[in-house]
Amino acid sequence: MLRRNGFLSSLVQMENKGNDEVEKLKTKFLSVWHNMKYNDDSLAEACCDASDENCTMADVEAFRRDFASRVWLTYREEFPPLPGSTLTSDCGWGCMLRAGQMMLAQALVLHFLGRDWTWSEALTLQPLDAETWTTTAAKRLVASLEASLQGSTRTSNNSPSLPPQVQVLGSAEEADVHLKEMYHRSLVSWFGDSYTAPLGLHRLVRLGLTMGKQAGDWYGPAVVAHILKKAVEEGMDPGLAGVTAYVSQDCTVYSADVVDCHRAPSAGQASETSDAPHLAATNQPASAPVSPDNRAVIILIPVRLGGERTNPEYFDFAKSILSLEYCIGIIGGKPKQACYFVGFQDDSLIYMDPHYCQSFVDVSTSDFPLQSYHCPSPKKMPFSKMDPSCTIGFYSRSVQDYERIREELSKVLQPSPKEKYPAFTFMQGHGRDYALAAGLTPEKREWPFIRDTRTVTTAGDFVLL
Repeated sequence: MLRRNGFLSSLVQMENKGNDEVEKLKTKFLSVWHNMKYNDDSLAEACCDASDENCTMADVEAFRRDFASRVWLTYREEFPPLPGSTLTSDCGWGCMLRAGQMMLAQALVLHFLGRDWTWSEALTLQPLDAETWTTTAAKRLVASLEASLQGSTRTSNNSPSLPPQVQVLGSAEEADVHLKEMYHRSLVSWFGDSYTAPLGLHRLVRLGLTMGKQAGDWYGPAVVAHILKKAVEEGMDPGLAGVTAYVSQDCTVYSADVVDCHRAPSAGQASETSDAPHLAATNQPASAPVSPDNRAVIILIPVRLGGERTNPEYFDFAKSILSLEYCIGIIGGKPKQACYFVGFQDDSLIYMDPHYCQSFVDVSTSDFPLQSYHCPSPKKMPFSKMDPSCTIGFYSRSVQDYERIREELSKVLQPSPKEKYPAFTFMQGHGRDYALAAGLTPEKREWPFIRDTRTVTTAGDFVLL
């Protein structure tokens, strides 16, 4: 890796060589930055090669703004002891829970803020400890050099890399921006590391105890899906009244069960829903606009995409899933190392990494810092390294939304000559209507989505296909 001091020395030596040299320097600098940051496997490099005249840095900034706006949940330390233990950190074992939190947070961002929302401070995030050079830092340095060569009084703080100054907004638009920022802050607070946070680690660990999991244990993606479902269903905050969760059964989504989730608010919540967004007295966001009998549903589907390793025939399937606007990502990762997959590029997955230990943040204060809940840079991993055990998530706002999702996914799930069985399937009716093993002939038991629970073979959290 190139040493920074040597690189800065070369910059100083070039200060008197004119604007042509500066342009060459820009290209070289950004190329070096790409290599340093992504080890020759850079997202930005592929999105905007310096030699491509048709590509601009605006494309990279749009990607980074979108990525950095996603809620990032990582290891934390020095928080109150977790239920049933004396642990005050989840470092080393809580990565799947954190990945699940991130997927759930993305669903809530879609629910309250919409897919086009981005955080106003997304491009101002500072790099992580192990990452010194960011796009902003690179362009600031280049801009500073340009200014000195041109004899300009312009400083790097006024370079085009910085976010534009906030324009004067009309009162209605200004109010909308302010409201969404309140939603954003309240949403993040739901994932705080305290006993009172409805979707926080303490709550998830407490729910895990009912499933035989303890703080410090390894949590698989299927178990986490069920924990998230319970957390959303039992969340006491009024803001969660307009959303619930559904977990598929044995790789099967039963449509009638999902429709029931949309139409049947849980006890005590129906009176708290509203026809329009509002803020409760605690400044928590209430539900996005839904009628009392039409809640949004977060659909979680635990699957296994192969045996010991992910079957390469599922790579295109994963790409198709991650391309869908209502997909909220995939939680999985490498064996015993969980992460949250949010997209792909060529034959690599783009993911958010929870393996970064940060200090506890008290989210009960009205002005707690948000910076540590947003990631400044993405990571990539080849599809071939993906563990086959994972949980796929979708966000469905209404029954009509679900029907569209079911129709589109059914096309994606069509078996091909190479893929004998789909990763999951849809069925009409309720899960309770199907006796999954009773009364079946041995031939029918071979159907991949119906298993004899008395002679089941499992691997980790999943029933093998």
